[in-house]
Amino acid sequence: MGIRTVLIGAGGGSSYFLVGLERLKSREVPPVGIPLAGLLRAHRPEDINVVAVYDVDNSKVGRDMYSIASKLVPASNIPRSLKDIVVSRGLHCGSLGGLNVDATGLEDVIGSPERAFEEFVNQLAKLRPDVIVNVITTEPMRFVDSEGELVRLAPQCALGATLAYAYAAAEYSTKTGNPVAFINLTPPATANSPGVVSAFERAGALVMGDDAATGATPLTADLLEHMAERGRRVLSIAQFNIGGNSDFLSLTEPERNHSKEVTKSSMVSDILGYDAPHYIKPTGYLEPLGDRKFVAMHIEYESFGGFRDEVIVNARINDKSNLAGLMASAIPVAKSLLERGVRGTYATANRFYMKMPGPRGSKNISKIVAYQDLLRELKKLDII
Repeated sequence: MGIRTVLIGAGGGSSYFLVGLERLKSREVPPVGIPLAGLLRAHRPEDINVVAVYDVDNSKVGRDMYSIASKLVPASNIPRSLKDIVVSRGLHCGSLGGLNVDATGLEDVIGSPERAFEEFVNQLAKLRPDVIVNVITTEPMRFVDSEGELVRLAPQCALGATLAYAYAAAEYSTKTGNPVAFINLTPPATANSPGVVSAFERAGALVMGDDAATGATPLTADLLEHMAERGRRVLSIAQFNIGGNSDFLSLTEPERNHSKEVTKSSMVSDILGYDAPHYIKPTGYLEPLGDRKFVAMHIEYESFGGFRDEVIVNARINDKSNLAGLMASAIPVAKSLLERGVRGTYATANRFYMKMPGPRGSKNISKIVAYQDLLRELKKLDII
């Protein structure tokens, strides 16, 4: 049976992931770009079995992932096995509001958010996933302090789509007794919301989040770690990204952009021990750039004797390919953690995979350090 997996969002992230996964299974490509790929023993990326994909974009719902990936992934040989995966309609909860997308959610079809939420939970019960991965378009940042708030508002679509999906995952676990891992690769706070973590603990389930650490942000974190270890004083940090896909188009909306700014900037004071002046956020949309965003980074610092130096980085980075590799690692790790009784959330994994690791109050560390910490913990748990 493998690792039964549901993907929330049928965009570039899911498309790159499914294309790469099928190629990996057929041995067309090696597991390059998948963290821990050569170390995992309990479950491997090849064990992932995607049983459903959900979206609310009417141009995707009812279509197979072969036709969608053919438009989003720049490759000539899209695996034809993706024709077997047809996109189902999910919960909208206003997640694409303000964007030029024709979207219809289950709540629009059924006429009631609460009944749509219940229907989605029932669909999960039939699918029986082990892992649910959220890769929808970036929503405005939201936190939920109490489980009561989550229980009351999430089924009404009052907290946005990500938190509705997260609570539905917890309810699915409660209803079926099948522990599930919900991996949130977007900014809204799941693992950073005490109310959400409490719900998952009660359900005997696991939530990992928030916001996947791909592209420039992990590199910035590791450079800051280098500065801290060398005793240098960072004077300022500038990091900006410009991309040409639908995600960057959505980030031209200020509230969505702020969500990314919060998750990207959370590392500075945690790693350095002080809050150096910084500007770290997506800054624009330019369609010809496509998925390979342009990244510019500038770090000015003071060395011994009061002398100043600077690091300047320019890069083109395909976030979708990097995200897909991270997904292929996080899914088998999450399944293995569940099997070893890990519930609520798991800070050690979150610090490696996420920009803003939960639970709330967790210190954000460089990915180099987080990787070594994760290796030690997974060895103790006999996962690697």
